[in-house]
Amino acid sequence: MAELPLAPVKRIVKQSGAARVSEDAVEELRDELEAHAEDRARQAKGYAEHAGRKTVQAADVRTSRR
Repeated sequence: MAELPLAPVKRIVKQSGAARVSEDAVEELRDELEAHAEDRARQAKGYAEHAGRKTVQAADVRTSRR
């Protein structure tokens, strides 16, 4: 189930220079963004657990980029 609303995703695409963007393109980008965010969140959670914490911190998220 999609968590991110479509309007902000569409705004991001338009701010990147697109004059027009189809709804299915917005939905596809939203799905990809959510999948990427879920992967990063899982990695960040793993770093927090490895450090013996239950709380995911910004440093864990930054580390998950690597």
